[in-house]
Amino acid sequence: MTISAFVQSLDISLANGLFALGAAVGSFVLMHGVLLLMRKRLSRLSEERAHRPVAEVLSRTLAHTSTLAILATSILIGLSVLDLPEPWNTRLGHLWFFTLGVQLALYLHRAIKVAARRYFRAHSHGAEDEQVSVAHTLVIWVLQTSVWAIFVLAMLSNLGINVTTFVASLGIGGIAIALAVQNILGDLFASLSIAVDKPFEVGDSISVNHFSGTVEHVGLKTTRIRALGGEQIVIANAELLRNTVYNYRRMSTRRIQFALRVNPATPPELAARVPQALGALIGKHDKLRFDRAHLKTVDQNWIEYEVVYTMLDADYTLFMDTQQAINLDALRMFEELGISTAPRPQHLLLQELQDQPAPQARAAGVRPAVPARYLTP
Repeated sequence: MTISAFVQSLDISLANGLFALGAAVGSFVLMHGVLLLMRKRLSRLSEERAHRPVAEVLSRTLAHTSTLAILATSILIGLSVLDLPEPWNTRLGHLWFFTLGVQLALYLHRAIKVAARRYFRAHSHGAEDEQVSVAHTLVIWVLQTSVWAIFVLAMLSNLGINVTTFVASLGIGGIAIALAVQNILGDLFASLSIAVDKPFEVGDSISVNHFSGTVEHVGLKTTRIRALGGEQIVIANAELLRNTVYNYRRMSTRRIQFALRVNPATPPELAARVPQALGALIGKHDKLRFDRAHLKTVDQNWIEYEVVYTMLDADYTLFMDTQQAINLDALRMFEELGISTAPRPQHLLLQELQDQPAPQARAAGVRPAVPARYLTP
């Protein structure tokens, strides 16, 4: 069948054909112009801080609009105004669904890539490591694959194909695969969680469960930590996130609480002067905020003072130097006040055997009387 015979079989009048051609050309010009205006408007909005994220994603997504897609949509608009007989009218509906579906899937495909790159760039602190790059690629792949899978299923359903059984089969197969590799998938998603949420990064000093160390590498399945003793600890990502993680690198301050003990025979007048003296000698240090000093415990063995202060710098070496200086100053202060830090004297009872008991007495369980003497250190 020739093209002229095919057109005649559609029974399209000249006026209807010219109107359809004009509608196609007009819609092409209109859509192209609207697209240019939207891109210019979004370009201006992207310069404003409040609208920058959304405007950037939309602008870069629309920038990849294909001229072929606009042309195909214009032709479909022109064909829609024709008085087409069946089954061409139904087929035209399928073409509409396919064209718009493909264009929407392309938009989502591009938007996912742009948005994911922007998110990881904003949260990478200027340096993307291997784990962040792999997580970035994996997230984009999963989302884009989902978009195209949904489009294919929707297209098959629009063509009249029953996809319920197919979707159920995919679901059962997916469950079987997930059960088979659940540990690997758990570590993989834990790696994604670390990359996105960033509870710690390479170089951070962390403490987890019963070990501490510096993070050397975060992979897709395991995290490697260099322990304080020098050995390397390899732990699964899922196991790592199931425990509480203490990140010491992100400390901004350090709260210190310690105790000082003196002799319980210290007179009350001298004991009352100690908290104020401790506050004075602690407050003279830089990068330190004195909180309190109190006489906490009084018993027969010692008098205990509880001291609390806050280091405004989290550096551990600075803290140890400061604590050492405070301890030395406290010793000098106790010496100047005449307060002893020695413990309460203890009495020790010693017994000496003067004579060895006779064999008969030892057999009978008789012990000789022995003198006792008390020693006081």
